Amino acid sequence: MRILMISATFPYPPTLGGTQIRTFYLLKHLSQHHTVTLVTQPSPDTTEEDVTTLASYVDKLVCFAKPTAADLQPGLRGKIRRFADFVMTGTPPNITYLAVPAMRQWIEDWVAAGHCDAITCEHSVNEVFVPPHFRQQVSKVVVDIHSSLYGTLVNQIETGVAEKPRRDRINLGLMRRYERRYVAKFSDLVLTTEEDRQFFEPVAGHTPLHVVPNGVNLAEFPYRLADPGGHSLVFVGAMDYIANVDTAKYLAMEILPRLQQRYPDTELYLVGGRPTPAVNSLAKIPGVVVTGRVPAVVEYLHQATVCVVPMRIGFGIKNKTLEAMAAGVPW
Repeated sequence: MRILMISATFPYPPTLGGTQIRTFYLLKHLSQHHTVTLVTQPSPDTTEEDVTTLASYVDKLVCFAKPTAADLQPGLRGKIRRFADFVMTGTPPNITYLAVPAMRQWIEDWVAAGHCDAITCEHSVNEVFVPPHFRQQVSKVVVDIHSSLYGTLVNQIETGVAEKPRRDRINLGLMRRYERRYVAKFSDLVLTTEEDRQFFEPVAGHTPLHVVPNGVNLAEFPYRLADPGGHSLVFVGAMDYIANVDTAKYLAMEILPRLQQRYPDTELYLVGGRPTPAVNSLAKIPGVVVTGRVPAVVEYLHQATVCVVPMRIGFGIKNKTLEAMAAGVPW
């Protein structure tokens, strides 16, 4: 089967976050039995070596430049315009932002030329590249929903960690409408957990729902041979993702100081690429180490006394938890 895989997130290396991990191992598996074409958007920190390595796993790799903040209209006028577009089009601005015209046109041309038998969108944000008429041109049009955007918004409001709760409450109905609309374009919906299934069953209609949980590469995360002892905590994740940023701040500012009252030598390692300024500033707190992108996450897991994952936001299976379990680290 000829498969077109669409992922605005560049899925390599598979250590940068849940979206990259799930997408990479899916394409790696599919490529063993099918012809896979991947169209994606490299990040600013993607290296030529990353591109070359990823290309070796698929039959065809097509890359387009990722949009930047400079492409957005700044200030209050820009925010008002983006909200108005959300109301009018039904698509959130963070998703229309990804819709590079050249990438959309390439996908349209590829499908029209009959080069694929199936399409898979990795994470629902890539639905913006799939017009409704693809259902008539391709036998299977699948969206792999890594997590419900509506469910995540509900979770942020209910747990009181939303950055802008008033805005999010206004967006809640719009986000529900959005998920109801885009799922109608697909022949199948793939979810990571039964919890996400509960959010999509009311809006899926007759579209089949399939739960495919995440896994972990045991070769990349071998079981450690010894307990290092000490009082070292590790939290792993892409440090520009809102849920991980919230967790990092919560750990460094609220949990760590309490532990240090009893165990003064306690250290917290925040391991993950693309740390935001808010995460980087946590390194000023005694005992906090912000590593940025590292060659091998498992080395930090093996050195940790315990892996901590006190996440207050988000759905889906947390790969960081599976990786800690595989590496033999208490969590």
